[in-house]
Amino acid sequence: MRAACVHGPGAADDIRVESIPVPVPGPTDVLVQVHAAAVNQVDTYVRAGSYVTPMPTPFVVGRDLVGTVAAAGPGSGFGIGEPVWCNSLGHDGRQGSCAEYAVVPAERLYRLPAGADPVTTVAALHTAATASLALHRDAEVRAGQSIFIGGAAGNIGAIAVQLAHEAGLRVIASARRDDRDAVRDLGAETVLDYGDPDLGERVRDAAPAGVDVFWDTSGKGRLADAVQLVATRGRIVVTAGRRRQDDVDLWPLYTRDIRVIGFVISLASVSDLAAAAGTINRRLAGPGLAVRVTHELPLAEAARGHELVEAGTRGRIVIRPDR
Repeated sequence: MRAACVHGPGAADDIRVESIPVPVPGPTDVLVQVHAAAVNQVDTYVRAGSYVTPMPTPFVVGRDLVGTVAAAGPGSGFGIGEPVWCNSLGHDGRQGSCAEYAVVPAERLYRLPAGADPVTTVAALHTAATASLALHRDAEVRAGQSIFIGGAAGNIGAIAVQLAHEAGLRVIASARRDDRDAVRDLGAETVLDYGDPDLGERVRDAAPAGVDVFWDTSGKGRLADAVQLVATRGRIVVTAGRRRQDDVDLWPLYTRDIRVIGFVISLASVSDLAAAAGTINRRLAGPGLAVRVTHELPLAEAARGHELVEAGTRGRIVIRPDR
Protein backbone atom coordinates (compact mmCIF):
# COMPACT_ATOMS: atom_id res chain seq x y z
CA MET A 1 0.00 0.00 0.00
CA ARG A 2 1.01 3.65 -0.32
CA ALA A 3 1.65 5.62 2.85
CA ALA A 4 3.03 9.06 3.79
CA CYS A 5 6.06 8.24 5.97
CA VAL A 6 9.04 9.71 7.74
CA HIS A 7 12.11 7.85 8.98
CA GLY A 8 12.65 10.02 12.02
CA PRO A 9 11.96 13.59 13.17
CA GLY A 10 12.43 16.21 10.48
CA ALA A 11 10.94 18.83 8.19
CA ALA A 12 7.76 18.60 6.15
CA ASP A 13 9.70 17.84 2.98
CA ASP A 14 11.11 14.75 4.68
CA ILE A 15 7.68 13.11 4.26
CA ARG A 16 7.81 10.53 1.48
CA VAL A 17 4.98 8.52 -0.03
CA GLU A 18 6.32 4.97 0.04
CA SER A 19 5.10 1.45 -0.65
CA ILE A 20 4.93 -0.48 2.61
CA PRO A 21 3.14 -3.72 3.59
CA VAL A 22 -0.54 -3.55 4.43
CA PRO A 23 -0.70 -3.83 8.24
CA VAL A 24 -2.27 -6.94 9.76
CA PRO A 25 -4.93 -6.42 12.44
CA GLY A 26 -4.71 -8.29 15.73
CA PRO A 27 -7.65 -10.02 17.44
CA THR A 28 -9.12 -6.75 18.74
CA ASP A 29 -7.97 -4.52 15.86
CA VAL A 30 -9.62 -3.34 12.67
CA LEU A 31 -8.04 -2.79 9.26
CA VAL A 32 -9.59 0.33 7.74
CA GLN A 33 -9.45 1.39 4.11
CA VAL A 34 -8.83 5.12 4.44
CA HIS A 35 -10.98 7.50 2.41
CA ALA A 36 -9.97 10.75 4.11
CA ALA A 37 -7.38 11.87 6.65
CA ALA A 38 -6.74 15.27 8.22
CA VAL A 39 -3.56 17.24 8.89
CA ASN A 40 -3.53 18.72 12.39
CA GLN A 41 -1.10 21.15 13.98
CA VAL A 42 -0.07 18.43 16.42
CA ASP A 43 0.82 16.16 13.48
CA THR A 44 3.49 18.67 12.48
CA TYR A 45 4.83 18.74 16.06
CA VAL A 46 5.11 14.94 16.12
CA ARG A 47 6.77 14.82 12.71
CA ALA A 48 9.25 17.57 13.68
CA GLY A 49 10.10 15.89 16.98
CA SER A 50 8.99 18.84 19.11
CA TYR A 51 6.21 16.67 20.56
CA VAL A 52 8.17 13.63 21.65
CA THR A 53 6.37 10.30 21.23
CA PRO A 54 7.50 6.85 20.06
CA MET A 55 7.85 6.75 16.26
CA PRO A 56 8.21 3.35 14.54
CA THR A 57 10.38 3.31 11.41
CA PRO A 58 9.03 4.05 8.89
CA PHE A 59 6.43 6.16 10.65
CA VAL A 60 3.10 6.90 8.97
CA VAL A 61 1.99 10.45 9.78
CA GLY A 62 -1.52 11.55 10.73
CA ARG A 63 -4.13 11.07 13.47
CA ASP A 64 -7.61 11.27 12.02
CA LEU A 65 -9.34 9.12 9.42
CA VAL A 66 -12.68 8.24 7.94
CA GLY A 67 -12.88 4.97 6.07
CA THR A 68 -14.43 1.55 5.63
CA VAL A 69 -13.69 -1.66 7.52
CA ALA A 70 -11.62 -3.91 5.24
CA ALA A 71 -10.88 -6.64 7.80
CA ALA A 72 -11.62 -7.08 11.47
CA GLY A 73 -10.20 -9.19 14.27
CA PRO A 74 -12.65 -11.68 15.79
CA GLY A 75 -12.81 -9.73 19.04
CA SER A 76 -13.21 -6.29 17.50
CA GLY A 77 -16.99 -6.15 17.21
CA PHE A 78 -16.81 -4.58 13.74
CA GLY A 79 -17.89 -6.03 10.41
CA ILE A 80 -16.44 -5.68 6.92
CA GLY A 81 -17.90 -2.77 4.99
CA GLU A 82 -18.90 -0.63 7.98
CA PRO A 83 -18.13 3.12 7.65
CA VAL A 84 -15.95 4.21 10.58
CA TRP A 85 -13.76 6.95 11.97
CA CYS A 86 -10.84 7.42 14.36
CA ASN A 87 -9.02 10.45 15.75
CA SER A 88 -6.19 9.03 17.87
CA LEU A 89 -3.62 7.39 15.59
CA GLY A 90 -0.06 8.63 15.02
CA HIS A 91 0.85 8.89 18.70
CA ASP A 92 2.33 6.74 21.46
CA GLY A 93 3.73 4.24 18.95
CA ARG A 94 0.55 3.87 16.89
CA GLN A 95 1.03 4.21 13.15
CA GLY A 96 -0.79 7.09 11.50
CA SER A 97 -3.70 7.64 9.16
CA CYS A 98 -2.17 9.07 5.97
CA ALA A 99 -2.11 5.78 4.11
CA GLU A 100 -4.37 3.64 1.96
CA TYR A 101 -4.96 1.34 4.94
CA ALA A 102 -4.54 1.72 8.69
CA VAL A 103 -4.92 -0.62 11.65
CA VAL A 104 -7.01 0.84 14.46
CA PRO A 105 -7.58 -0.71 17.92
CA ALA A 106 -11.31 -1.38 18.17
CA GLU A 107 -11.56 0.69 21.36
CA ARG A 108 -10.43 3.75 19.37
CA LEU A 109 -12.74 3.22 16.39
CA TYR A 110 -16.29 4.56 16.04
CA ARG A 111 -19.08 3.95 13.54
CA LEU A 112 -19.83 6.81 11.15
CA PRO A 113 -23.48 7.91 11.16
CA ALA A 114 -25.38 7.41 7.90
CA GLY A 115 -25.11 10.32 5.51
CA ALA A 116 -22.07 11.94 7.15
CA ASP A 117 -19.67 13.33 4.57
CA PRO A 118 -16.15 11.82 4.91
CA VAL A 119 -14.29 15.05 4.12
CA THR A 120 -16.14 17.42 6.45
CA THR A 121 -16.27 14.72 9.12
CA VAL A 122 -12.53 14.06 9.16
CA ALA A 123 -11.90 17.80 9.16
CA ALA A 124 -13.95 18.18 12.36
CA LEU A 125 -12.83 15.14 14.38
CA HIS A 126 -9.72 16.45 16.14
CA THR A 127 -11.13 19.88 16.90
CA ALA A 128 -14.54 18.61 17.96
CA ALA A 129 -13.08 16.07 20.39
CA THR A 130 -10.79 18.77 21.80
CA ALA A 131 -13.69 21.18 22.24
CA SER A 132 -15.98 18.58 23.78
CA LEU A 133 -13.46 17.41 26.36
CA ALA A 134 -12.19 20.88 27.21
CA LEU A 135 -15.71 22.20 27.76
CA HIS A 136 -17.39 19.29 29.49
CA ARG A 137 -14.66 17.26 31.21
CA ASP A 138 -12.22 20.00 32.15
CA ALA A 139 -14.14 23.30 32.34
CA GLU A 140 -17.28 21.51 33.61
CA VAL A 141 -19.55 23.98 31.86
CA ARG A 142 -23.23 24.28 32.76
CA ALA A 143 -26.16 25.91 31.03
CA GLY A 144 -26.52 29.56 31.94
CA GLN A 145 -22.79 30.15 32.45
CA SER A 146 -20.72 32.52 30.33
CA ILE A 147 -17.63 31.73 28.30
CA PHE A 148 -15.11 33.81 26.38
CA ILE A 149 -13.68 32.02 23.33
CA GLY A 150 -10.72 33.73 21.69
CA GLY A 151 -9.86 32.88 18.09
CA ALA A 152 -13.47 31.87 17.53
CA ALA A 153 -13.16 31.63 13.74
CA GLY A 154 -10.23 29.23 14.00
CA ASN A 155 -10.34 25.47 13.67
CA ILE A 156 -10.92 24.74 17.36
CA GLY A 157 -12.62 28.03 18.19
CA ALA A 158 -15.43 27.60 15.67
CA ILE A 159 -16.31 24.14 16.99
CA ALA A 160 -16.02 25.36 20.58
CA VAL A 161 -18.56 28.11 19.87
CA GLN A 162 -21.00 25.58 18.42
CA LEU A 163 -20.71 23.15 21.33
CA ALA A 164 -20.79 25.88 23.97
CA HIS A 165 -23.92 27.38 22.44
CA GLU A 166 -25.50 23.93 22.27
CA ALA A 167 -24.71 23.44 25.98
CA GLY A 168 -26.66 26.59 26.86
CA LEU A 169 -23.72 28.88 27.55
CA ARG A 170 -23.68 32.58 26.84
CA VAL A 171 -20.81 32.86 24.35
CA ILE A 172 -18.62 35.96 24.10
CA ALA A 173 -16.07 35.55 21.32
CA SER A 174 -13.28 37.35 19.52
CA ALA A 175 -12.45 37.06 15.82
CA ARG A 176 -11.24 39.05 12.84
CA ARG A 177 -13.61 41.75 11.68
CA ASP A 178 -14.49 39.88 8.49
CA ASP A 179 -15.29 36.71 10.47
CA ARG A 180 -17.58 38.28 13.06
CA ASP A 181 -20.87 37.55 11.26
CA ALA A 182 -19.86 33.93 10.66
CA VAL A 183 -18.98 33.45 14.34
CA ARG A 184 -22.29 35.01 15.36
CA ASP A 185 -24.05 32.52 13.07
CA LEU A 186 -22.29 29.67 14.94
CA GLY A 187 -23.97 30.72 18.17
CA ALA A 188 -21.94 33.52 19.75
CA GLU A 189 -24.04 36.20 21.43
CA THR A 190 -21.29 38.84 21.37
CA VAL A 191 -18.41 38.88 18.88
CA LEU A 192 -15.55 41.30 19.47
CA ASP A 193 -12.69 42.38 17.22
CA TYR A 194 -9.67 40.37 18.35
CA GLY A 195 -7.39 43.19 17.16
CA ASP A 196 -9.06 45.82 19.35
CA PRO A 197 -6.38 47.21 21.71
CA ASP A 198 -9.13 47.54 24.32
CA LEU A 199 -10.39 43.96 23.89
CA GLY A 200 -10.15 43.31 27.63
CA GLU A 201 -12.40 46.27 28.35
CA ARG A 202 -14.89 45.07 25.73
CA VAL A 203 -15.01 41.66 27.45
CA ARG A 204 -15.61 43.37 30.80
CA ASP A 205 -18.43 45.41 29.25
CA ALA A 206 -20.07 42.17 28.06
CA ALA A 207 -19.50 40.34 31.36
CA PRO A 208 -19.04 42.86 34.20
CA ALA A 209 -18.71 40.13 36.85
CA GLY A 210 -16.25 38.19 34.73
CA VAL A 211 -16.74 35.12 32.55
CA ASP A 212 -17.12 31.69 34.09
CA VAL A 213 -14.76 30.16 31.51
CA PHE A 214 -11.96 31.85 29.57
CA TRP A 215 -10.54 29.94 26.60
CA ASP A 216 -8.17 31.55 24.13
CA THR A 217 -7.99 28.86 21.46
CA SER A 218 -5.39 30.79 19.46
CA GLY A 219 -2.73 30.52 22.15
CA LYS A 220 -1.71 34.14 21.49
CA GLY A 221 -3.32 35.78 24.50
CA ARG A 222 -1.73 36.57 27.85
CA LEU A 223 -2.56 34.46 30.89
CA ALA A 224 -2.24 37.58 33.06
CA ASP A 225 -5.07 39.22 31.09
CA ALA A 226 -7.25 36.14 31.40
CA VAL A 227 -6.87 36.15 35.18
CA GLN A 228 -8.32 39.66 35.26
CA LEU A 229 -11.32 38.75 33.08
CA VAL A 230 -12.51 35.52 34.70
CA ALA A 231 -15.08 35.42 37.48
CA THR A 232 -14.57 34.12 41.00
CA ARG A 233 -14.36 30.30 40.82
CA GLY A 234 -13.83 30.65 37.09
CA ARG A 235 -11.75 28.41 34.87
CA ILE A 236 -9.04 29.29 32.36
CA VAL A 237 -8.46 26.62 29.73
CA VAL A 238 -5.05 26.38 28.06
CA THR A 239 -4.92 24.31 24.87
CA ALA A 240 -2.39 26.21 22.76
CA GLY A 241 0.65 28.45 22.98
CA ARG A 242 4.35 27.66 22.85
CA ARG A 243 5.87 30.99 23.85
CA ARG A 244 6.96 31.93 27.35
CA GLN A 245 4.51 34.11 29.25
CA ASP A 246 5.23 37.07 31.50
CA ASP A 247 5.01 36.53 35.25
CA VAL A 248 1.45 35.98 36.43
CA ASP A 249 0.22 37.34 39.76
CA LEU A 250 -0.85 34.30 41.81
CA TRP A 251 -2.83 36.34 44.35
CA PRO A 252 -6.13 36.44 42.39
CA LEU A 253 -5.79 32.78 41.46
CA TYR A 254 -6.03 31.54 45.02
CA THR A 255 -8.03 34.38 46.59
CA ARG A 256 -10.73 34.04 43.94
CA ASP A 257 -10.48 30.25 43.56
CA ILE A 258 -9.57 30.39 39.85
CA ARG A 259 -8.39 27.24 38.10
CA VAL A 260 -5.94 27.19 35.18
CA ILE A 261 -6.41 23.95 33.23
CA GLY A 262 -3.94 22.69 30.67
CA PHE A 263 -5.33 20.17 28.21
CA VAL A 264 -3.85 18.26 25.27
CA ILE A 265 -5.97 15.66 23.55
CA SER A 266 -2.97 13.38 23.05
CA LEU A 267 -3.23 12.39 26.72
CA ALA A 268 -6.99 11.80 26.69
CA SER A 269 -7.93 8.32 27.86
CA VAL A 270 -9.83 5.81 25.73
CA SER A 271 -12.94 6.44 27.82
CA ASP A 272 -12.54 10.21 27.43
CA LEU A 273 -12.28 9.84 23.65
CA ALA A 274 -15.34 7.57 23.61
CA ALA A 275 -17.34 10.19 25.50
CA ALA A 276 -16.30 12.85 23.00
CA ALA A 277 -17.15 10.45 20.15
CA GLY A 278 -20.69 10.25 21.49
CA THR A 279 -21.01 14.03 21.21
CA ILE A 280 -19.47 14.04 17.75
CA ASN A 281 -21.70 11.28 16.40
CA ARG A 282 -24.81 12.91 17.82
CA ARG A 283 -23.90 16.10 15.96
CA LEU A 284 -23.00 14.22 12.77
CA ALA A 285 -26.35 12.45 12.84
CA GLY A 286 -28.19 15.70 13.56
CA PRO A 287 -27.25 19.34 12.96
CA GLY A 288 -23.70 18.54 11.90
CA LEU A 289 -20.53 20.48 12.68
CA ALA A 290 -19.71 23.57 10.65
CA VAL A 291 -16.09 23.31 9.53
CA ARG A 292 -14.03 25.09 6.87
CA VAL A 293 -12.09 22.80 4.52
CA THR A 294 -9.66 24.84 2.42
CA HIS A 295 -7.60 22.10 0.74
CA GLU A 296 -8.27 18.52 -0.34
CA LEU A 297 -4.97 16.94 -1.38
CA PRO A 298 -4.03 13.53 -2.76
CA LEU A 299 -1.76 11.34 -0.66
CA ALA A 300 1.19 12.31 -2.86
CA GLU A 301 0.91 15.86 -1.49
CA ALA A 302 0.93 14.98 2.22
CA ALA A 303 4.15 16.98 2.67
CA ARG A 304 2.45 20.03 1.20
CA GLY A 305 -0.37 19.55 3.69
CA HIS A 306 2.12 19.82 6.55
CA GLU A 307 3.70 22.88 4.94
CA LEU A 308 0.31 24.57 4.65
CA VAL A 309 -0.46 23.98 8.32
CA GLU A 310 2.96 25.24 9.41
CA ALA A 311 2.49 28.33 7.25
CA GLY A 312 -0.66 29.18 9.20
CA THR A 313 -3.15 28.40 6.43
CA ARG A 314 -6.67 29.04 7.66
CA GLY A 315 -9.17 26.20 7.52
CA ARG A 316 -8.64 22.47 7.50
CA ILE A 317 -6.37 20.39 5.26
CA VAL A 318 -7.68 16.98 4.19
CA ILE A 319 -5.66 14.19 2.56
CA ARG A 320 -7.47 11.78 0.21
CA PRO A 321 -5.57 8.44 0.01
CA ASP A 322 -8.36 7.05 -2.18
CA ARG A 323 -7.48 9.44 -5.02
